[in-house]
Amino acid sequence: MQVVIRNEVIYLHFPYNGKYIRRSTGLKATKSNIKYIEDVKIPELQVKMNNKTLFANDDNKVPTVDEYMEKSFEIHKHQIRELTHKRYQRVYNLHIKKTFGHKKLDEIKVSDIGQWQSALLEKLEAKTVHTMRIVLGKIFNDAMKDQIIKINPVSLAPSLKRTSSHDYKVFNVDEIFKVLSHIDEKMRCFFAIGFFTGMRTGEIIGLKWSDIDFEKRTIHIQRSIRQGIEDVPKTKNSIRKIDIIDVLMPYLKSHFDASLGNTCKYVFVSNRGEAYTTGDKISSHFWRKALKDAKIPYVRMYQMRHSFASMMIGNGEDILWVSNMLGHKDSSTTLQVYAKYVKRDDKKRGEFLVHHTQNHAK
Repeated sequence: MQVVIRNEVIYLHFPYNGKYIRRSTGLKATKSNIKYIEDVKIPELQVKMNNKTLFANDDNKVPTVDEYMEKSFEIHKHQIRELTHKRYQRVYNLHIKKTFGHKKLDEIKVSDIGQWQSALLEKLEAKTVHTMRIVLGKIFNDAMKDQIIKINPVSLAPSLKRTSSHDYKVFNVDEIFKVLSHIDEKMRCFFAIGFFTGMRTGEIIGLKWSDIDFEKRTIHIQRSIRQGIEDVPKTKNSIRKIDIIDVLMPYLKSHFDASLGNTCKYVFVSNRGEAYTTGDKISSHFWRKALKDAKIPYVRMYQMRHSFASMMIGNGEDILWVSNMLGHKDSSTTLQVYAKYVKRDDKKRGEFLVHHTQNHAK
């Protein structure tokens, strides 16, 4: 049995019952998929060939969503980040398994998916439900490629009306300093970094003292910690060096002085002297309390990042600098998200052209 790559798709070529079969696996030609074909699919096909059941009707052997989920997750395990893989598993166990896990793949109709997501939207945000659709959709899509089912009911179900990702609640300057004044001194620097650099929460948690250059006034962002997993930041452009602006420096120096004697290499450590593994405890122990004491309605810690960007752009800072601080691929990404905060004065646009028009008229 021969593995053939054509147009970046894996095909199998093999003789069977006097004929030469050429069949697409429907999988992209990645190392993990090729290994899956060689270690799993080829042995399965060889058993069926030996038993003369290769093209037999297997309608009565359609797996349940639970049964096929394990195979689907294994296929994609090395194609996505470890943290994303674990998040998808958690999404499946919490929101998909109970409704669909016990059902056979070919029993689930488009209307079932529609009813399921409508019920979820009554208590969850559309963005969260969209992630669930992605997880379930991958399972059905893999089953289609394996020719177990003919359609993917998730792809045919009504699409979700997602709220604009640009509509952020951001803090103004007075609110930022008000929040910082109510934060426990032990973690005040953590939130000052969030508000005055735009770093992601996982990037701040993963920060080490060796990443901070007080002399050059820079921070080198090269890792992120989420759900206990230390990994590279979100994207390639997220690995970056950013400026320590004047307002942030006193917070950093104060925290450094207070940290002298700690043996942990990370900037922020728990009472046990260990690095934080998630932002959950930081949020519940410090962030929520500070907002409550400051009498500011609760929003996620991630809004520190949006607050930094909107504050800087709204006050006329260079968009290229802001984009680098955020780790965006280019400034067009930054503008797309934060265009409404770009500072606009009352100057008449294109006024310089009037002067040239008058000269030519003479």
